[in-house]
Amino acid sequence: MLKKERQAYILHQVNLHNKVLCADLSVHMKVSDDTVRRDLQELSEEGKVIKVHGGALSPSFHTGVAASGNIYSYSNKQIIARKAISLLKDGMYVMTGGGTTILEMARTLPVQLNATFISGSIPVVYEYMNHPSIHVIVIGDKVSKQAKMTVGSEAISRIKEIKADLCFLGINAINLENGVSDNDWEVVQLKKAMISSANKLVCLTISEKINTSQPLQVCALGNIDILITELPPDSDLLTPYVKAGITVL
Repeated sequence: MLKKERQAYILHQVNLHNKVLCADLSVHMKVSDDTVRRDLQELSEEGKVIKVHGGALSPSFHTGVAASGNIYSYSNKQIIARKAISLLKDGMYVMTGGGTTILEMARTLPVQLNATFISGSIPVVYEYMNHPSIHVIVIGDKVSKQAKMTVGSEAISRIKEIKADLCFLGINAINLENGVSDNDWEVVQLKKAMISSANKLVCLTISEKINTSQPLQVCALGNIDILITELPPDSDLLTPYVKAGITVL
């Protein structure tokens, strides 16, 4: 793979997942760790990624609150957000993770909605605070600068005290074999606690992440109640997930 091809692949993965790991890139591109590190260094110097220990982050999400115009696949995430809010009803307790799709959902909430939202995502909580009618519960603990959300044992303990009607998760990857997966250990532990503390799990993802995987499993396919993408529910890509018993919107 030529350098331009490698760097284009890296940028696409960063846009898709907000974070990439050197080890994963090395395996997928079949090059050495040193080659990946040099590519990341060049991309960092050009301002296209934020280089961190062991990988890189997306500048659009990790430099302050993400502006709509900088969000990858923004129009598709708008569609997903509109589908997601159709599930909301007054009086609900709703737990949400972080990420740009959840952020767009937070920005799209109907003005008249009167519900309680629970989250440890700093950008998402900021959007909830600007809503005139909803109540906000912030899950506190140490903040993961990479994920822009609270993580750790205290956050997990607080989540276990709650029983939410719905849990909305923006996901990094999903496939039929491994279910939902991610690449951040602390975030995965938080998401597992959130799933256990809600009556229903709703996963939000752009279709590019369908049939992909990351190193760490968040949950099996059977834990998902509803899957929302920008595609029509009868899309061929989604048919296996419908057959697996998931409601697809």
